[in-house]
Order: sequence, then C-alpha cells, then structure tokens
Amino acid sequence: MINVIKNLFKKFNQDERGNILLITTVFGVVGFALVVGALSSYSVSEHRASVYKHKRELSFQIAEAGINYYRWHLAHDKEDYHDGQGDTSTGPYLHEYNDKDGTLIGYFELDITPPSTGSTVVTIESTGWHKDYEETKRKIRARVGFPSLTDYAFLTNVDVWIGDNEETHGKFHANGGIRFDGTGDAPITSAVETYICKYHHGCGWQEKPGIWGDGTPQDLWEFPIPAKDFSAVIVSLAEIKTGAQNGGLYLSSSGRQGWHLTFQADGTISVRKVSSSRCYKGKDIGSNKYNWYCIDIRNQYSATTYDVPENGYIYVEDTVWVDGVMNGRATVGTKSGKSIIIHDDITYLAKDGTHVLGLIASEDVLIPHNSPEDLEINAALLAQNGACKRYYYPGDTKDQITIYGSVITAELWTWSWVSGGGSVVSGYEHTNSIYDVNLTYNPPPNFPVGSEYNLITWEEIKAN
Repeated sequence: MINVIKNLFKKFNQDERGNILLITTVFGVVGFALVVGALSSYSVSEHRASVYKHKRELSFQIAEAGINYYRWHLAHDKEDYHDGQGDTSTGPYLHEYNDKDGTLIGYFELDITPPSTGSTVVTIESTGWHKDYEETKRKIRARVGFPSLTDYAFLTNVDVWIGDNEETHGKFHANGGIRFDGTGDAPITSAVETYICKYHHGCGWQEKPGIWGDGTPQDLWEFPIPAKDFSAVIVSLAEIKTGAQNGGLYLSSSGRQGWHLTFQADGTISVRKVSSSRCYKGKDIGSNKYNWYCIDIRNQYSATTYDVPENGYIYVEDTVWVDGVMNGRATVGTKSGKSIIIHDDITYLAKDGTHVLGLIASEDVLIPHNSPEDLEINAALLAQNGACKRYYYPGDTKDQITIYGSVITAELWTWSWVSGGGSVVSGYEHTNSIYDVNLTYNPPPNFPVGSEYNLITWEEIKAN
C-alpha cells in the first residue's frame, strides 16, 4: 500500500490533472478500510465479551444447581456430609451438569463442612463452570441448619398470662390461650381460636379469643396456628446421662438434699453437696392449699472443682442448684422427678454465642424464696414435665427478673403472682424476656431441634 501511494505521488508531480480527486479517492479508501477494520475488531471483541458473560452466567447457574442438589441430598439423608461417599471421604465432590437431553454442559464441585459441636449448621460451597470455559468459574456458599425449639423466647403447652409489667423480646407461642397485657416485639401466636380463661389468669371461667388483653402491638398477634408438637420437646435425658458418663460430668445421688453447681468465669465448675435447706410456706399454681417448700440452700459442704466438659454434658441424679458465670457450652440434665433451682444470677462470660447453657429439668425449673431482688438468668430453660415458676410466698415481692435465652415449659408458668386488681402480690414485679438469637441454630448440647433444614445464608464468594 505504501509503495502504491509513493508511485501515485510521483505521477502527481508529473501530471497535476485530476490530482485532488485522486487523492480524495485514495484517502477515502484507506479511511474506509481502517473504519471497517476497527468495526470488525470491535465486533469480534464484543462477541467474545458476550460469550464470556453468557458462560459466566451459565457457570453461576451451575453453581446454584450444586447448592440445590445438596440441599435435596440433605433432605433425604440429614446427617450425610460426605455426598454419599462414606464418612472417611473429605471431598471436594465433582458432578457433571447436563441439560434435559443428557448433553454435558459443565461441572460443579462441592465442599461440605459438617456442623461444629453443638451446632446444626452445615456449610455448602459449590463451584460451577462451563465445560469449555473453566476460566468462568463462579462459587456460591450457603449455610443451612435445623432450627432449635430455642428459636422461641417462650414456648408453652398450656394457657399463659403476660402482665402489664412484662416485656417479651422474641417469638412467643402457646398451644393454649394467651392473655397478653404486656409488650412484645415479635410474633405472638396461639394454637387455639378460643379458650376458657380460668381464675388464676384473672378470669371467671370466661370464654376468650385465643389471644386477648391490653398488650401491644396487637398486629403481631396471630391465632389459631398449628400447635407445636410437645412430644419433640421431650429430649432424651438418657442421652445426656450417657454423654455425662463418657467424657462429661456425672454426679450420682448426693444422699442429702442435692448438688450446688457454681459456674466460674475461668471455665470450671465448683460443685458442693447441699446438706440442708430452708423451708418457706407458700402455694403452687392452681392450688389454694399452703405447703412448705424447701428449695433454699441452708448449709453445704466444701467445693470440688471440675472443668466444664468438652462434650458439654452434665447429668445429676438429684435436685440441682445453679448459679455463676458460664464460660463454654453445656447442658445440665436431671434424673426423673428432680428439679433445677436457680440459686442466684447465672450469666454468660460474653453474649456472643460462644457461651451457652441449657437447663433441662425432668420436673420444674424453680426460683427460690431468697432469690435476688434483681435476678438475671442467661440460659435456655426447659421444664419437661413441669413448669418454670416461682411459688406464691405471701407478701414477698422482688423488683425485676431478666431472662436472656429461652423458656420452654410443659405446664403453667409464672415468675409473678397478681391480685384480682392487677397488682403483683408475690414474685417479680417486672419481667423482661430477651431472646438469644444465637440459640436458633446453635442450641445447647442435645437440646431438641427441628427435622427440616432451613436456609440461613446464601452468598457468592470469589472462586479460586
């Protein structure tokens, strides 16, 4: 091309006729060729970019298919974290991705992380790519888990009354009716459309809606909804006992009143045998008869110190008193017919999900007569066959009780006793129930959980 132009300029010097027209034509042709070349190059580049973008989107869909596949796999085999390859397999697990006609489109590769001790959360990472474009890899991470019954701040199998000095933070459900005069910030649900409200809930055996009262906000109330299956609440205390005897902490019958467990901030437990108790006159829920309740510690022996067990299982063949600062993860279970008594404050070293305590009483979870004026309980409480409660002690009132965790009770529950006029006449005047969000998928050891995996988080992460 350059030589042609040189020859043309030589001719221009020899013959000036038509020079301008010829020059215009030549440079027009050259300019057109450059434009066409540029457009062709741009078109090729755009086509490649379009193909790459399409393959990356397809790779994303393949990675998503891998997540969906393993969620399906877990639905059919809830404890298989090895893609059916056996417990010794570590992955990653490669799968072909075919279209409806069986034609290979690409691949996805799975990395599965089983739940950590005490958790139900499974982490699934899926990397997908087109068979001819491995450079378009996309990666998705999803976390799924069984929701625990501790997903509820409060769960009961019977009727309940929340007074006007009480606050609930977290989901609240009763299989019976609810008189709600307090305040809440999460769904409040009942399994009944109507029920007969009894005298101990301030009613004269009147029929009431499933949820009623002066509480707020009422737009959070919902009833009726399906009842919660309390047979699922009956966890196997035998499993806790076995775990306690195999690497946990197992305490046989004290031969006296029971055992006092004080959790220490250094991760140990001071264990004392209770030799005698103080008795106070009071009444139980639904009873007009006074009894003597001997659930306050009077005397106890010197302490023996144990570490909080790594497996988290503590089983006591007796009544047990608890208090202190929880450092670690543990569940305390009792022998059939025995209760757990909150002797004093029981708090977490930090409220960050690292520390958690479950208290599973075969009978009741009780607060004694000489409880603190302001009591704080950081724990998931479960009264399997009884109730979480404080007896009615005439003229004995306290200021405030704060529950950070969850309360699950089979029978009638109360920390406060109210007169017909609505005044607190025994127990705690102010009740504050705060749900510990860490309990939903990271409950205390051997606490009951649901049977279906829920999707917790889903995100795209950088592929290697």
